[in-house]
Amino acid sequence: MTDKINYSQMMHCAMQGLMIELLENISEHGLPGSHHFLISFDTRNNGVKIAPWIKELYPEEMTIVIQNWFDNLDVRKDDFSITLNFGDNPETLIIPWNSISTFVDPSVEFGLRFEAEENSQKKEVPESPMIVIEETDAPKQKEAEVVSLDSFRKK
Repeated sequence: MTDKINYSQMMHCAMQGLMIELLENISEHGLPGSHHFLISFDTRNNGVKIAPWIKELYPEEMTIVIQNWFDNLDVRKDDFSITLNFGDNPETLIIPWNSISTFVDPSVEFGLRFEAEENSQKKEVPESPMIVIEETDAPKQKEAEVVSLDSFRKK
């Protein structure tokens, strides 16, 4: 037991859980309305499985779009797989949750940014938050606004 609560790790798990829950729902019911997702991930992650020609095009990071056509979305404990169409060439990708750097739904200006957990084994409590919640304004991103709780307190 440590003498500090690891809030950043707890937030990371909660936001990752939100993303997983969303994708599970989409796998069962499809995308509602104009919702669509942009998911960026590190293609160098050992668990990422993509075709060699895709890896050659995106040696470090790739962003996929889940919108009009996707198939076989399978959400699992450590990763998800999805078949996407690359110029009339369907390819299945396997993307581990820990490889994802951003998750954005531009239709409602919602986004999550997952910070890298580098050296997490050496430190019990990260020096900076591992996740940042942002509102996005495609294609420009907005900074989060800090709101004082004093204005909501009863006097």
